[in-house]
Amino acid sequence: MQTASTNICERMGRSQEFSEFKRGTVIGCHLCNKSRREISLLLNIPRSTVSSIITKWKQLGTTATEP
Repeated sequence: MQTASTNICERMGRSQEFSEFKRGTVIGCHLCNKSRREISLLLNIPRSTVSSIITKWKQLGTTATEP
């Protein structure tokens, strides 16, 4: 059975959480001085998602979803 939030995310075109590996890949590209646009194109993910991952990484210092 799906929850209401899952249904909303599916309707809005959002996917599930990225794996820690995928988030680590975004951070690795960022540390190699790739722009957010380049990372988005390389990994085929929205630029807003790339920005969100990088921002959370800078705030928390980790790629984990929970501190």
